Amino acid sequence: MIAAAIGAAAIGYWNEGAMLIFIFAMSGALESYTMERSRKDISSLMELQPETALRLEQGEMVSVSVHQLEVGDLILVKPGELIPADGTIYRGASSVNQASITGESVPVDKTVGSEVFAGTLNGEGVLYVEVTQSAEATLFAKIIRLVEEAENEVPASQRFMKRFESVYARVVVIATVAIITLAPAVLGWDWDTTFYKAMVFLVVASPCALVSSIMPAMLSAISNRARQGVLFKGGAHIENLAQTAVVAFDKTGTLTMGTPVVTDFIAGEGWEREELLGISASIEWMSKHPLAQAIVQYAEGAGAPRRQVEHAQSLTGWGMQAELDGVVWKIGKSDMLDQDDAADAPNNLDQLSAGSKSYWISARNRLEAEGKTVSVMMKGNCIVGMIALQDAVRPQAAAAIKQLQKLGITVAMLTGDRKVTAQVIAAQSGVDMVFSDLLPEDKVRHIKELRAKYGHVVMVGDGVNDAPALATATVGIGMGVSGSGTALEVADAVLMNDNIEEIASTVKVARKVQRIIKQNMIFAITVIATLIIANFMEGVALPLGVIGHEGSTILVILNGLRLLRSKA
Repeated sequence: MIAAAIGAAAIGYWNEGAMLIFIFAMSGALESYTMERSRKDISSLMELQPETALRLEQGEMVSVSVHQLEVGDLILVKPGELIPADGTIYRGASSVNQASITGESVPVDKTVGSEVFAGTLNGEGVLYVEVTQSAEATLFAKIIRLVEEAENEVPASQRFMKRFESVYARVVVIATVAIITLAPAVLGWDWDTTFYKAMVFLVVASPCALVSSIMPAMLSAISNRARQGVLFKGGAHIENLAQTAVVAFDKTGTLTMGTPVVTDFIAGEGWEREELLGISASIEWMSKHPLAQAIVQYAEGAGAPRRQVEHAQSLTGWGMQAELDGVVWKIGKSDMLDQDDAADAPNNLDQLSAGSKSYWISARNRLEAEGKTVSVMMKGNCIVGMIALQDAVRPQAAAAIKQLQKLGITVAMLTGDRKVTAQVIAAQSGVDMVFSDLLPEDKVRHIKELRAKYGHVVMVGDGVNDAPALATATVGIGMGVSGSGTALEVADAVLMNDNIEEIASTVKVARKVQRIIKQNMIFAITVIATLIIANFMEGVALPLGVIGHEGSTILVILNGLRLLRSKA
């Protein structure tokens, strides 16, 4: 552009040269503004990083840098302040705005034991928080690293465009020199006409619009998804996501909540359900096992009162036992029903309530056929109740999978769980394919097979055992709330609120990006070709050439920025 302006001035077209520089500068300013706008929604997260924290030291509050905080420190968070570190609430209650982390628009109520994240905003209550992560390991720090990677990583199409631009620019310069040198002899133009047309050609043939066809659209899509709680590590992954043919889900913690809940509670003949619930909660309250905690929560939800028990102890590999009013009660696995020798059961199983052993076996078999884990409750050596638990399917799982299938995407489930449980969860969620009893290396093998058969495969998981499969898939998506640190490091994108229902809309946005990029490239090439032909056929005034060229660049960028407001 500078060369064209100097050239125009050299042959007396001062006004045209000045207008060229003005329009080019204005275009550059608008381009910078629009590019910055597309980054704004993500980069603004970095401004939420707290710098100091109030740490409790020997009974006094001391202001320290967040980088000095260590795991186990107790910090004070005042109302309206940003929480400086990941931790659990030691004392206090409040509502916390987690929009910067999870995308939730409504503040979440937090009480003692609740998890809080650095960079989230405390509401009206005073909180004492026990630090669980160092500053470098917080979820917020991981988000910042994701942001930096997303802004620096360039998709394959943009890398190709940069290589193309380098070659194309040389070709344009050579062609301009050739026009100046050969046109007077070949076409019979005078010097002024030749030089002027060469300067117009130098302007209109510039690939600015073509080069701007990709990154504004990519950055806009990344920004759009970030506002919905989906963070990408770079535009390359959006590009790959658009080609998705299969989405493979891990089961536990991904399609399911990852924590068991009580689904059935059967009271034996002659026993009151509420009484047994209260006793079971009293015994299991002593255990930290997830199944025990699920039973306690279920009993509390039903309003069953807990009672004082004595001599509570864990029966290794089986369950719990305790004394209540001098009587031994036990809760544990139902495998005793499969023992022929009564001595193999804890403390000998001499009798069964509710009529017969076959009654309990039939109930157990029915519940296990539904993919549930079954425990029995005993008073002395007599079975008085049966409890079934199951890892509940996420409420949004079936709808999320249906949305993917509407896009023509095949949905698979990969799990290390047994076949019966996997089939039940698959039926409830509506997946197309089920692979069960898998070790981490088996998940990798199945991902490779799916890629060989279908093409682009997305893997969604939350655990350390999912990390190899996440890395093997075309695009790996990690769960931000329940996901392990390893899964988040390996994943190409993160669902910050475990919102699997956003996967389908993200695929739609990715596909829309591809359509917009194609539109932009076709439009840019058409404008360049039209202006070049018009310049040599009829002649194009230099200012009009600049307006046509720079206008097309701005239109291409604005077309990409439409994705900022796209709802997919």
